[in-house]
Amino acid sequence: MLAERAARVRSRMADVGVDVLLLSVGPDLPYLTGYEAMPLERLTMLVLPRDGEATLVVPGLEAPRVTERPDVFGLRPWGETEDPIGIVASLVGPAASVAIGDHTWARFVLDLQGALPAARFSKASLVTGPLRAVKDDAEVEALRRAALAVDRIAAELQAGEIPLVGCSEADVSADLGRRIVAEGHQHVNFAIVAAGANAASPHHEAGHRVIERGDVVLCDFGGTMLDDEGVGYCSDITRCVHVGEPPAELAEAYAVLYEAQRAAVAAAVVGTPCEQVDAAARRVIAEAGYGDRFMHRTGHGIGVEEHEDPYIVAGNATSLEPGHAFSIEPGIYIPGRFGLRLEDIVVAADKGPDELNLADHGLAVVDA
Repeated sequence: MLAERAARVRSRMADVGVDVLLLSVGPDLPYLTGYEAMPLERLTMLVLPRDGEATLVVPGLEAPRVTERPDVFGLRPWGETEDPIGIVASLVGPAASVAIGDHTWARFVLDLQGALPAARFSKASLVTGPLRAVKDDAEVEALRRAALAVDRIAAELQAGEIPLVGCSEADVSADLGRRIVAEGHQHVNFAIVAAGANAASPHHEAGHRVIERGDVVLCDFGGTMLDDEGVGYCSDITRCVHVGEPPAELAEAYAVLYEAQRAAVAAAVVGTPCEQVDAAARRVIAEAGYGDRFMHRTGHGIGVEEHEDPYIVAGNATSLEPGHAFSIEPGIYIPGRFGLRLEDIVVAADKGPDELNLADHGLAVVDA
């Protein structure tokens, strides 16, 4: 699979006129090599020419962590007294056009520009972005495995099996994190837990606020799960539960949110512009009088990154293609009172929207 990806990348490089691809820290490197570099002051960089063999330049002390793939790349460890910028520059040679990883530290970009004064630099996402956005069957299944793992945690939350009352948001966040790892994820990407009025802040940071009877609790969590090649794929789910019977206003708002989320999922068919999927959710919420309480995009792409192309947002006229994977997550936020969000991962497919998350979509009522 990795060798096939490298071939597709080289084909794309030819299409856009890039001679050499340089990848350091960030998601493109594991996507092509199965190796995730530590963000160190010591340079790690894959040098992938359009023609010729690729080389992964790594600090010598990191080399034992790398599984070499002769069909994809060779390994060039460098010692503490060597100059890694010079090594990379020598491998690049007289290339006229260089695409460098979007997450590469500025210090390395500037040093490489100095070492390669004749080269024209561009962003690697020009090459990798369109390829990563369209998932193949194996990638979809990797995303599905990750989604079903967090579904099981969401089901535990909805069944009242995760302690809430008397626990702080931070306690519940840590509990979710432990469950994410126990379900097979390599690491936790986030575990937002927001109770009561705190849920009106979409990216609330779980704190010392203790959950009580009468609270709505918004939980948005996910992690990264490795596939058979050692490449990580992300999960991301949001479910809300209420401790005790919810008040009528909150229950009515959730019914609107549920309808909006279902409308957006139904609209996410191949050929539909991303902005129209966003509009499908937004229309339902606006017609119910909550238009100004939904202040973020409807969704984001997902794959080796939690957030990547395509974005389900107004102004994005990109049409959905088979293999596009993205979240559908409208929200309604009432400052000072409560917040609600409902999120699934969906894949555009020829047969229609393929929903990867299957956990119950209702507002679960948990016993105090």
